Formats: sequence, structure tokens, C-alpha cells
Amino acid sequence: MANDWSFYSAGELTFGAGASQRVGLLATRRSWSRVLIVTDATLVRLGLVDKVRQALIDAGITVEIFDGSCAEPDLSVAVAAQAAAQKFGPHAICGLGGGSNIDLAKIVAILHAHGGEAADYFSWDQVPGAVTPIIALPTTAGTGSEVSQSAVLTDIENAMKVSTLSQYLRPTLAIVDPLLSATCPPQVTADSGIDALTHAVEAYTSTTFDMLEHDSDAPAPYSGSHPLVDALAEKAIALVGQHLVQAVRQGDDIEARTGMALAATLAGLAFSNAGVAVVHALEYPIGGAVHCSHGGGNGLLLPYVMQFNLETRTEKFARVAQLLGGEPTAAAAITQVEQLKQAIGIPARLREYGVTPEMLPGFAAKSITITRLMRTNPRRPSEQDLLAILKSAL
Repeated sequence: MANDWSFYSAGELTFGAGASQRVGLLATRRSWSRVLIVTDATLVRLGLVDKVRQALIDAGITVEIFDGSCAEPDLSVAVAAQAAAQKFGPHAICGLGGGSNIDLAKIVAILHAHGGEAADYFSWDQVPGAVTPIIALPTTAGTGSEVSQSAVLTDIENAMKVSTLSQYLRPTLAIVDPLLSATCPPQVTADSGIDALTHAVEAYTSTTFDMLEHDSDAPAPYSGSHPLVDALAEKAIALVGQHLVQAVRQGDDIEARTGMALAATLAGLAFSNAGVAVVHALEYPIGGAVHCSHGGGNGLLLPYVMQFNLETRTEKFARVAQLLGGEPTAAAAITQVEQLKQAIGIPARLREYGVTPEMLPGFAAKSITITRLMRTNPRRPSEQDLLAILKSAL
């Protein structure tokens, strides 16, 4: 336990409609003359990749594109992306897309700088030093990967999503341009947006910095909630309440897209410092097994975990309810989240993702081993508690 708290962010954050067109200028200021863009074929087809590529070329930068990323990429995708980087020799790695693409770019940045395999760096603080500089340009509003210290891959062999966490993974340059999310499909917008809400709520209600357990004086992945986290999380929650439904229903509403882009970034700053908790711990094995989107899985689980934590954070949950437009009571927070989920089409039950009762004990057993997420949860669960949450969500 500690009596002080820390805060980390991306090296530089540039925010605003059209900001992505400044990527060339911002890269040349750092003398990056060779940039590898890590992205996916869908964004190539939509023309977003070419716009960023051209902005870099116009600044005199040599560009190579790896478009083999995908939703929830596995280890084989990381191998292919690493090979592209090794052949090209970039000065910076640009992750363009949703959280999956940015996370993959982070893994490539590690491997290009330090070699080895992605699995060598799983867990916390396994990256030995600075990585190849990372540029993050999100095209969805949800994961907060543009400012976070984490990267998630799917380990198919073990049917589990696995995280690599290191302060070296915070992008050197994060450019958040709401216009890049204007073509984001409604379901992706919904999944991403509820992910941002999950990040903000888990950060806001996490174990406080002065009560968080640490094994030693060594660096810790999360600091627990503190005043700066609370301020960021409250603003993020309010923005989601104001803009998510409209962003899903009317994707070309730039005001809604801007509000959600800001919400996702603020929530990313909040959770990547305070920590996420049991929602994420449960989603990792579920997502690895049934391949639901990370945001969709988190959003489905959120109210059930809130119910488990309710008695330990009544004041903060009452504030969550108020920020989402409801009565300022703890129970109303769950109602508000459930109503928001329904409005944007997030499933209410795990069985809608193909989860069966027989899967639940295995999910609970895997989740309880993610110690860093058990510690940040305001109410420390047992394996049986996790199983009970899963049963309530089935």
C-alpha cells in the first residue's frame, strides 16, 4: 500500500477534427523518415489508410503498409507484422484503426526493438527498455489504446486473451481525429462505446491508491483510483451518456463522434492509470473462447459486476447514475447501464454469445489467476464469487 499516486500518458496527444492530416508534420519534427502503418484491409478499402499515408508522404516520409491486422489478432498475426517491420526497417510504427490494430502496432514496436516473440513480453513489466516509437491513430472510440500502456492479443492455443503491459508501450504520439470514426459501423460503434464506459466505471470505482496492495516497491501496473483519475472518469461517463446512442444511430453526427472520441481517450487515461478490474478479468477467457468483441463482452458483463461491487462503492455508483442522466442512487447506476446497453444493441446474456453453463467454471478459474485485476477490484472476489457473477449473466 502507498500514500502517493502517479499518472502517465502518451508523449503527445493531439485531438480534433482533421488532426490526422498533421501526422506528417508531427512525425518530421521527430525525424521519423520511415513509418510502417499497421492496419487492416477494411480501412484500406474505406480509403482511411490512403489519407494517412498521403499525409506522411507529403511530408517526405517513406511509408510501408501492413494491412494484415484484424479484430482480436492472434499470435500468428504478430509474427507476420514483425516480419514486415524487419524487412522495412521503420523509424516509427503507426497503429491505424481500432484497439486491435493499435495493440498490434505496440507489439511490433517491442519486437522490432528487442526481438524475440510476443509471448516473451506477456504480463507486466517484461519489456526491457524503450521500443520503436509508436504513433496511434484510432478509428473507433472505445479502447483508449492510443494513450494506454497495454496491448492485448489472443492466444488461440490456450483460448485466452493475453495482455502485455509496460509504460514503454504508451504511444509517443497519439492523434485522435473524430472524423476517422465517421465510417465506423453501428455495431462496432456500440461495442467500442460501451467499452469506453466500462473503462471509466472500473477506473472510477477501483481500489483507491492508498489501499492498493503491492508485492514490493517495484513498479506496479496500476495505481488505483485517485483524484485525477476520478476527474477524467467522471467526464468520460458523462460524455458517453450524452453521445453514445446518437453516435450509434447517426454515425455522421460529428458532434456525437467528437464526444465519444473524447470519452474514449479520457477513459483510456483513467483506466490505464487506476486499472480495470473484474469485468476485464472475466472477459479475457470468455472472449478467447467464443470470440465476441472485447467491448461487447465487457459491456455485457458490466452491470453484473457492478451489482457485485455495489455495496462497496455506493456513493460513486450514485454519481455514475447521475452522470448517465438518472436518479443519484447506487441501484440506478445499474439500471442506467442496462438501458444504455439495450438502446445500442449490446446483448443482455452470455448465452447470446454462445456461452454454455459448462464453460463457466473454467472461465472463473482462469479469471481468478489474473491477480492484478483482482487487486484493483473494490471488493476482492473468490473463485466462487466469479462463478456466481457468470451464472447471473448467463
